[in-house]
Amino acid sequence: MNFGMDIGIDLGTATSLVYVKGKGIVLREPSVVAIETETRRIVAIGEEARRMLGRTPGNIMAIRPLRDGVIADYDITESMLRYFITRVCGQRTIFRPRIMVCIPSGVTTVERRAVLEATMQAGASKAYTIEEPLAAALGAGLDITQPSGNMVVDIGGGTTDIAILSLNGIVLSTSVRVGGDKFDEAIVRYVKRAYNLLIGERTAEELKIAIGTAFPQERKGTYEIRGRDLVAGLPKTVSVSASETYEAMYEPIMAVVDAIKGMLDKCPPELAGDIVEKGVVMTGGGSLLHGLDILISRETGVPVHLADDPMSCVALGTGQALENFDLLQDQVVMVRRGKGNR
Repeated sequence: MNFGMDIGIDLGTATSLVYVKGKGIVLREPSVVAIETETRRIVAIGEEARRMLGRTPGNIMAIRPLRDGVIADYDITESMLRYFITRVCGQRTIFRPRIMVCIPSGVTTVERRAVLEATMQAGASKAYTIEEPLAAALGAGLDITQPSGNMVVDIGGGTTDIAILSLNGIVLSTSVRVGGDKFDEAIVRYVKRAYNLLIGERTAEELKIAIGTAFPQERKGTYEIRGRDLVAGLPKTVSVSASETYEAMYEPIMAVVDAIKGMLDKCPPELAGDIVEKGVVMTGGGSLLHGLDILISRETGVPVHLADDPMSCVALGTGQALENFDLLQDQVVMVRRGKGNR
């Protein structure tokens, strides 16, 4: 029986991870849902739906129900959450689990409430939210219990969350709606402008992973991409260089760098000294962009470290927050069945 089951969910714009207390991360699926356009009947969820992106017939649409880290389509998000919970708990769950969901640090009260309500509707007995940078810091193994400053930068698909933490809490935080998706969109625009070639976001993501860089001095090479020629209207293949990917992604990359600089500028002097000594820790899938850690270190003058498993940090941290709930309960917002927010 699933009595006392606690679940942590990193409800990401690009990928969702589910952590079960005592088991670790048990599910990792793209945050994509394929639906019939007329009836809104769900056709596929997760990896199966992701493979349909840009390749569906007219009556089926593959969508991402979360945009910029918040719910863009409430009903579809609820269905996706229910699917994930069922995958983890099984169809016949007698006892509803407690569920903690990560949210970006800059969300509004309305956006936070939407996540809590969707989680309750999906089958939780109690729903909690925790801010992503706090979960990321816990998942990265940072000791935030001491009166000493730690800085974490979590670059996800939709948002970049930056926070300075001390004594089990967030001292300063900010969230900018720039992440891996904005990198992909910038590549799509660049290829269209430079080569008159229309490519999809999946192709842009493949290019970013293959040779994308934020520090072109450290990476060379080219990568072939295929798309539709906007002049001839026919399929076409072009080669894009690593330095071109930097040129393409320059604006969103610098938006992340400027947000980090802004946070360091506001940092209290004592904590700033701790951060200069310990460095900044980067988490999230977007932090894997080649050379981004080098660029941020050069621009800020502060050491930058990449977490051991950056893509899993938020989910792992959510699990740790559940397991150490008494220490962190002041940092979470809760709703339970039949009751309002704590």
